[in-house]
Amino acid sequence: MSILRSVLLYTALVLGANAAVADIAALREGSMKKLNLHSEPKAAGTATFTDAEGGEHTLAEYHGQVVLLNFWATWCAPCRKEMPGLNALQAELGGEDFQVVTIATGRNMLPAITRFFDEVGATDLPILLDPKQKLARDMAVLGLPATVILDRKGQEIGRLTGDAEWDSDSAKAVLRALIGVAGEG
Repeated sequence: MSILRSVLLYTALVLGANAAVADIAALREGSMKKLNLHSEPKAAGTATFTDAEGGEHTLAEYHGQVVLLNFWATWCAPCRKEMPGLNALQAELGGEDFQVVTIATGRNMLPAITRFFDEVGATDLPILLDPKQKLARDMAVLGLPATVILDRKGQEIGRLTGDAEWDSDSAKAVLRALIGVAGEG
């Protein structure tokens, strides 16, 4: 393949990706306007986190799926506000192509997390912990809640800091569009 043809092909791919991001960005309404969609994917964190039984996990386990990765804490009022919407989103869209992954970051004791989930009715979300904030630091999470969207390759393609209405029509439209265009793993 000639260099010129390679450059033209690359340019077309970049412009196509940017057009897709622009089309998806147009779907944002209400709290989704805070969602920053990246023009280029960014590397995601590689630090481990644990489940409720102490098993270690990494984000690599979700390759092949679009992931809405939510960092939260039991003491965080905006986290409490948005968690039912995250649960509803997982119940509606979660499956082979998409997962909502909630990670309690910092000092969150397991009984407090369980009580929090019970109180807000979070029955469809995983209990995952990042007690030393390794993954949160690795991903430059500076406040809570913070939600990062990962493509099928595990790369960050969007980020929203603060609470959002994740079960809104706008959020679901944005996520369905991202699921449709996210790169294959």
